[in-house]
Amino acid sequence: MSKVHSRVSALRSSVTVGGVLLHLLPAVCLFALFAAVGILHVSSRVLVVDMGYRLSREEAESRVLTRENDRLKLELATLKSPGRLERVAREQLNMAMPRGGAVVSLSAEKPARGGGARAQAPDAAQPAVRVAGRAGAGR
Repeated sequence: MSKVHSRVSALRSSVTVGGVLLHLLPAVCLFALFAAVGILHVSSRVLVVDMGYRLSREEAESRVLTRENDRLKLELATLKSPGRLERVAREQLNMAMPRGGAVVSLSAEKPARGGGARAQAPDAAQPAVRVAGRAGAGR
């Protein structure tokens, strides 16, 4: 037994802390590498999920804004409709259609420009401007 005991004591004296750490170093490095890869994977998945939620919120906001834009276009078309404009003019602005004699019409002729020092007189048979309600007005 003394041989076994002497061998165990020899082994104990030859085992050092540095030797144990040297034997454990590959296992510790492998564990640290797996832990780092795991943390990196989880953090990247969290970022992907967060971006997915942001994208969903932005798409929902886009749909809401598109609906509001369509509603506003319809409202604008309704407000611009000739029937509504005529009704507002009659009811709120107290306007009325002009009477037959209250219409001013202009002739299609244009006066001559720069040809001479004096302007040519309009044709006496057809006045250039006719204002309804004024008899004989040719101005």
